Amino acid sequence: MTSAKQHVFGITGWKNAGKTTLAERLVAEFVRRGRRVATIKHAHHAVDIDEPGTDSWRHRAAGATEVALVGGHRYAIMREQEEPTLAEVLARLAPADLVLIEGFKREPHPKIEVRSAQNADRPALCATDPTIAAIAVDSAPAERHLPWFRRDDIAAIADFIASHVGA
Repeated sequence: MTSAKQHVFGITGWKNAGKTTLAERLVAEFVRRGRRVATIKHAHHAVDIDEPGTDSWRHRAAGATEVALVGGHRYAIMREQEEPTLAEVLARLAPADLVLIEGFKREPHPKIEVRSAQNADRPALCATDPTIAAIAVDSAPAERHLPWFRRDDIAAIADFIASHVGA
């Protein structure tokens, strides 16, 4: 469950639909508007931000269950555990005006479905997911019950998201 103070909105779609590009452009747009934005990216494969042989990798290899890598203007905390829930990840984030979530498509937060010509043969996710609030695609979709935006109309998509989550 997310905190009442957190405004979350998801970006979902099939592989190579343009989800990351849309997320990146939305972050830049909201930051341009003076908003603090956090993002969560879910990957369906094993992810490791640590290079084998580095000091922090060696700490984890030795058995540390959590390693903080701190330097300069950023830090990362790596934790050895089974995949956390979205609620657990949200609880660890610093306060932000908006949290954009790429992935976690089965979670109940509102989402925009991104589509591309490359995956036009795939079924529409909105047909089975009532949390999809809009569609981002390059031409009018067959589904008429949801608002839709061209994938490159970042300002309009940002306006929709801000209105939808009340941010």
